[in-house]
Amino acid sequence: MAQFLFYGQEAGWTLGGFALAWSVVLLLTRADVRASRPARVAVAMATLFGVMMVDDPGPLKWLLFGASIGMATLLPLRRFDDALRWAGRLVVHGFGSIVAPLRDTGRLAQARRRRPRRRMVAVATILVLPVLGSALFLTLFAQANPVIERAFAAIRFPDLSDVLYRTLFSLFFLVMIWSSLRPRRTLLPQGFIATPGKGPLPSIGRDTLILSLVTFNLIFAGQNALDLAFLWSGAPLPQGVTLADYAHRGAYPLIVTALLAGGFVLLAGRSGDRLVRRLIVLWVAQNLLLVASSILRTVDYIAVFGLSGWRIAALAWMGLVALGLILIIWRMLRGRSVRWLINANALAAGAVLTAGCASDLGEIAARWNVAHAKSAADIDLCYFESLGPSALLPLIEVERRASGPVLRHRARNIIGDVMADMRRDRADWHSWSWRNARRLSAAEALVGQRKPAAKPHFCGEPYRKQASAPALTKPHQS
Repeated sequence: MAQFLFYGQEAGWTLGGFALAWSVVLLLTRADVRASRPARVAVAMATLFGVMMVDDPGPLKWLLFGASIGMATLLPLRRFDDALRWAGRLVVHGFGSIVAPLRDTGRLAQARRRRPRRRMVAVATILVLPVLGSALFLTLFAQANPVIERAFAAIRFPDLSDVLYRTLFSLFFLVMIWSSLRPRRTLLPQGFIATPGKGPLPSIGRDTLILSLVTFNLIFAGQNALDLAFLWSGAPLPQGVTLADYAHRGAYPLIVTALLAGGFVLLAGRSGDRLVRRLIVLWVAQNLLLVASSILRTVDYIAVFGLSGWRIAALAWMGLVALGLILIIWRMLRGRSVRWLINANALAAGAVLTAGCASDLGEIAARWNVAHAKSAADIDLCYFESLGPSALLPLIEVERRASGPVLRHRARNIIGDVMADMRRDRADWHSWSWRNARRLSAAEALVGQRKPAAKPHFCGEPYRKQASAPALTKPHQS
């Protein structure tokens, strides 16, 4: 099936079709998967990601499908405890998949060696005379009969290099699927990852903790005071520092700072001292303000330079960091276990990733940029072109709203090239995808059969650098 769907072809909906077939085969061949409710839930999640890949294939969807199908494979052998341990199990299972076919082949060879060889010798004795005799007579007939000779000459044996490539291609998929059908129980040792939260406490004294937390709170208070003064209140920045620089340079380092602080809180939060806990709550509150400032920095940067898929992902990541800090405090105040904290964070991350798979961040960013653009200088057509089909409909909106011929011509050229690529994908059932088919149909209804550009594009010379930046017309109100 993998040969038929993928070999020498560009992957499209076929990636999702293969994922769905894998899920069905796993259910049909593994009775323990059908009997395990958690495994069935994992298969349902794998099926969901398979359907998403039929709509619009992508690496993140394939990665989450692989994690789901791996969970479905292993859950009948080991109950779910915490996400950290299961992440390690999936990694070990993935590396074990490389040698799983070799291991089972070795076992099969050992089993065959235990069987008597008389039957094989008897079969060979029976076949030797008919095979050799037939080969001899066919050779003689070919020399005597030109029709038979031409028939033999018309036989074309496959190219050995192609056979080798196809064999390696098939072996790759065999290795990938084999271990899900024949998982190895010994890959799941009970103590394979230490249980979080257990073991001796680090040797950090009460005085050290209090001094550290007081110092950290003072340092964070200084940073938060600067953010409140310049970022939140809108006070003028020192000379030579722009708001864009202040916003962009601080967003990601501050998130790393919050993550490090969260790790220290997990360590210090094991102390039962009331003063330590109050200092921890104060510090986490300051970290939440720090994350909020990072989000505001990113939003301010987007207002100046536009939205992108990665900036949407960064905002989602910052939201997860804030949620993680809140969960840390909730765990400390409610006496929850570290396992609960890990699973809660994993569930939140899984929900965000699944939502990201169901949407197209590139299209969301392109639509936002077009909706908020006031002039041609606000439209980065090179970025739109890099998005490909995701930016097709927003580009048509740019062309419609462009008040000057330069922007309109450049947008039209990109639209023509993108639509030509999408028509090629639509003509080949391998690379077809449902979402792009819908986009292309909508675009053709708006602009017809647009032809690709006759000349190379201008990318490398962003439109925002042009001296004149004509205004865009207001968005059409339907």
